[in-house]
Amino acid sequence: MANIGTLLKSEIARLCRREIRAELRSVKKVSAAHRRHIAALKRQIAALERKAGMLVRQSARTAEAVPSSSTETTARFQARGLRSLRKRLGISQAQLAKLLGVSGLTVYNWESGKASPRKERLAAIVALRSIGKRELQERLEGASKSAGKKTARAPGVRSKRAPAVRKRAVRAKRAKRA
Repeated sequence: MANIGTLLKSEIARLCRREIRAELRSVKKVSAAHRRHIAALKRQIAALERKAGMLVRQSARTAEAVPSSSTETTARFQARGLRSLRKRLGISQAQLAKLLGVSGLTVYNWESGKASPRKERLAAIVALRSIGKRELQERLEGASKSAGKKTARAPGVRSKRAPAVRKRAVRAKRAKRA
């Protein structure tokens, strides 16, 4: 026959385990709820950090795009304004291109609205607004005389090398990268 002490001991241990399990169920439920809540908060923090980073990048872009109005005045560019300026001055697209140091196709693209001039060219266009026809003709004659001499290309004007030579140069660059 079993000892009464061991029977009592085993019964007390069994009852204790049952009570402990009952208490632990509620603690586990609360713990799981806290873990879910913490995971949701982590996801929310990550989303807010992404949004904050995006806003910082966006504000940096707009700050770069908008120059300070106190340092310089900006001129707006409109294609029809350039066309009317050219017609008022009585010059062709090619002559305007020569004055500005760009190609005739560039002037065409500006006037058709397919492209817009960079800051340097826009400043040159604004400067053309204040000159008269006589001064313009003098500048054109000066530009045509200097074009007869061998001079460096104006910035923004592409090289007139043969297409095959350009293709070889591009292939050589690609081979160097690889």
